[in-house]
Amino acid sequence: MKKTISIPFLFLILSIYCSNAVKGQTAEEFFDLGKAKSDLGDSRGAIQDYTKAIKLNLQFAKAYFFRGRENTDLKDYRGAIQDYDKAINLYPQESLIYSSRGYAKKELEDYRGAIQDYTKVIELNPKSSSAYFNRGIAKLGLGDKNGACLDWSKAGELGTDVAYNLIKQHCN
Repeated sequence: MKKTISIPFLFLILSIYCSNAVKGQTAEEFFDLGKAKSDLGDSRGAIQDYTKAIKLNLQFAKAYFFRGRENTDLKDYRGAIQDYDKAINLYPQESLIYSSRGYAKKELEDYRGAIQDYTKVIELNPKSSSAYFNRGIAKLGLGDKNGACLDWSKAGELGTDVAYNLIKQHCN
């Protein structure tokens, strides 16, 4: 006996499939849409797509990180920190997440928190000149001029030449 599929049923299946393909059914598809919107400068649209990706995959560290970056671009540092916290919980060995969270904390003038994050970056990647540079800025924010100067000196040794400008400005 031959099985037949009714035309309306086939149409229903096809329309559901096409609808899901256009919307980006998978977390990865929503993530890719978010990246495309980000590349076009549409941070709010990117955040919406990253959020959809996260709803489909709560373990999608990369989506939390990229949504955090978009929040940072929009100067929503608290929202960014929440996303970076989630990304770190899922992927604790990625120094770029700590660096990004350190920047957001610095912008909120949470210099102690920023220093902790930049110190973690240095633990994970001892040759990160930007971590030394940015930690120096956070230390200066706390009034630790000597600590800032030492960090900027190390940043300069590692190749961040602009650190020497800050040394001239604040350390001599």
